[in-house]
Formats: sequence, C-alpha cells, structure tokens
Amino acid sequence: MNLFLTGLFWIVGVMVLTAVLAVVLRRARQREGREANNEVAGQVFTVVGGVNVVIAAFVLISLFDAMDKAQDTTYEEANALVAVQWASESLAEPARSKVQKLTTEYATVVSEQEWPDMQAGRTVGAEGWTLLSTLQDTVERAKTTTERQENSRVAATGQIWTVYEARQVRLNSSGSGVSGVVWFAILVGSLMSVALMFMFGGPGLYSYAIIVSMLSGAIGLLMFAIYQLQNPFSGGASVGPDAFVSALARLSHGG
Repeated sequence: MNLFLTGLFWIVGVMVLTAVLAVVLRRARQREGREANNEVAGQVFTVVGGVNVVIAAFVLISLFDAMDKAQDTTYEEANALVAVQWASESLAEPARSKVQKLTTEYATVVSEQEWPDMQAGRTVGAEGWTLLSTLQDTVERAKTTTERQENSRVAATGQIWTVYEARQVRLNSSGSGVSGVVWFAILVGSLMSVALMFMFGGPGLYSYAIIVSMLSGAIGLLMFAIYQLQNPFSGGASVGPDAFVSALARLSHGG
C-alpha cells in the first residue's frame, strides 16, 4: 500500500477511535460537571504533553539527521570505491585487473545483496567485508617500479580506508532504529496526554470529540513519522542504492 495512504488510514483510524471513546465517556458521565477539573487538568496536561512533544520532536529531528547522513555516507562510500579503481589504473598487472574486478564485485554485492537485507532489517552478510579485505590486501601487495605507481598505490590505500569507514557507518545506521526505552516513553506519554483530555469539561459533545480527535491525530502523525524514519534504508526514508548503481556504471566503463 502507498505510504501516504497507510499514514492517512493510521491517523484517521486513531482520530475516529478517540472521538468515539470521547463521545461514549462524555455521555456516560454527562451529569457530572467536569469544568472544575479544567484548571488542574490543564496544568498537568501542559507538563505531560509538553514533555511528550519534546521527546517526540527530538527523536524525529535526530532521525531526519540520520537519514541525511546515511544518504551522504552511501555516496561517499561509492565515490571512494570508484576512486580506488581510478588510482589502480597506474598499477602493473595482475594487480590492476584484480582491483577492477574486486571493486565491481563489491559494488554489486552491496547493491544487490546487502541493500535488501538492510531494508528488511536483517544482518548483512560477511561477503562485503571479505571483498574489501581482499581488495586492501591486493593493493598493499601490488608491486611498484616507478614513483607514479607507488603514489597511486598509496592513494588507493587511502580510498579503501574511506570505503571501510563509510561502510561501517552505513551498516550501523541500518541497525540503529529507535530504542525500546524511547518507544516506551513516547507511547506512555501519548496515552497520558490523550487520557488527560477526557478530564476536561465545557465544550459541546461533538466539539469535545473533535478536539480530542485532533490531539490524538497529531500525536499519531508524530508516531507514524518516527516509525517510518527509524530505519533510513526502508519505510518513509528508504535511501536507495542509487550511489552504487551509478558507481557500477562508472566501474564498468573503467571509471
């Protein structure tokens, strides 16, 4: 189902549920005036609702930053991989051909095998690390006879380290998510915020239901956004393997 439709159904469902609950509770206690609760309930709601919104907003902002960082990291890793092949052009055979083969295989493994695993939240296999280690060993052992070849070998070694660092950041990002403690705090805070609304009195029955449903809808929207963005490689963020697809095109044409 389309992401926007899913979000719409989720938010509308929460709003309808809380609106019905508000009507049922108000009718069940229609004769009991709750206007006297407004001042105290309002003060408590300000604290509880404020803390919950601050936590949710902080989490959401950090997830947006993580998504941007994941996007930048994938391009940094892919560009460094291409740079390794560029630097290897000056190396002697068989090192040059082996480096070209390994860089292409690495980009293929990342885009076709690792990306589906990251999207599904599964543990990424060790094949990528094996290829990267073999690539590093190949460059380190490459024989050089001229200063240019040695400079190219050193440059390739530096770019491999960049690939290694960016890869580690990418894998860490795919398994980070939002911790259970944070989810617990947001869920409990959201339930408490909505529950406090049932303590207020004053507006007409249906006006009251609309007010409660709007609050629950806003909270539901925040929670839906957090859920969709907790893994930058799936859900609403869905950072794709575009960087490595582009890198493969350049690698297949010799950079």
